[in-house]
Amino acid sequence: MLTLNLPDMTCGHCAGAVTKAIQSVDAGAKVGIDLNTKTVTIDAASDDAVFTQALEVAGYPATVSAA
Repeated sequence: MLTLNLPDMTCGHCAGAVTKAIQSVDAGAKVGIDLNTKTVTIDAASDDAVFTQALEVAGYPATVSAA
């Protein structure tokens, strides 16, 4: 499971765009959004880098959470 910090994710619209970007590279990915902490958890078989790259392209730069 991958946890990413997305400081620019602030609302429901952002959460939808983030989910769409993640599922565009892995349709089977399970996505969990927490707007309060501005984090997203991803449970998928794909490589972590494809998700961070897709989010960057979508306008939501992400960093891998240390937790």
